[in-house]
Amino acid sequence: MKLSMKHLLTGRTFVKLHLLAGSMLLPVSAFSQQPVVTLEKVWVSDTSLRVPESVYFDAAKNILYVSNIEGKSNGNDGNGFISRMTPEGKILDLRWVEGMSAPKGMGIYKGRLYVADLTEVVVIDIRKGAVAERIPVEGAVFLNDLTIDNKGVIYVSDTRAGRVHQIKDGKVNTLFEVNGPNGLLWLPSGLQVLADGAFFQLQAGNTLKKIADIGQSVDGIVQVKAGEFIVSCWPGEVFYVNAASGAAVKLLDTREQQLNTADIGYNPKKKMVYIPTFNGNTVAAYRIKGL
Repeated sequence: MKLSMKHLLTGRTFVKLHLLAGSMLLPVSAFSQQPVVTLEKVWVSDTSLRVPESVYFDAAKNILYVSNIEGKSNGNDGNGFISRMTPEGKILDLRWVEGMSAPKGMGIYKGRLYVADLTEVVVIDIRKGAVAERIPVEGAVFLNDLTIDNKGVIYVSDTRAGRVHQIKDGKVNTLFEVNGPNGLLWLPSGLQVLADGAFFQLQAGNTLKKIADIGQSVDGIVQVKAGEFIVSCWPGEVFYVNAASGAAVKLLDTREQQLNTADIGYNPKKKMVYIPTFNGNTVAAYRIKGL
């Protein structure tokens, strides 16, 4: 087999493989080796949680916040609440803040915990452990995930309405529409979006660029290294995604155990991923190996 470097085509370098039976073009990236990333289970919490949907790691306080639906994921029943846990899985305060319906994705900015809750964003004063404000989102159906940029601008997905909203200075506007948006992650490089079974990055003009196809019911996303992510799919799958290559490698599959993998949290110092199991009523912690 003879290998020779050929032309730069549309920003990508190709290698031409001369074979006896003919020739074909393959991207050089096909030869690059992905890191061998694995997940090692460290602990599982007790089952006193009530339909835990999301976990958020507060690095400043070294605390995990867990949103509990306690009922149907679209139930406007007032039964939802937020729990506080240690990073070792001990529940400190099961019903730390109550008075929500179906709380899901969370984010922190300047001492306040913001929670997506069906048709509004609930704002919790962390020091007081109490609801400080509620921001209604007109026309919302199923607010799901939430992320906040370094200036306090909130981005929240409405999965069933197919919209992603921006909340700036208390004013809500629709940023873009896409089929089934869920997981959101703001980075200095831009907004990362999970929707329609795939991973996208928001571009200029509020258009979406597909980075990788993932799987059914994409849910949570965390960055574990520049350009490298862990993505969960609600039915029970977790993937490692390399944004540069577009590769998505399955790391965990708990569907046979009927354990969901909902909106994940991440502790970068310990390289620990926290996975809420939804109907399993637990949070499981996995250490990332191989990064």
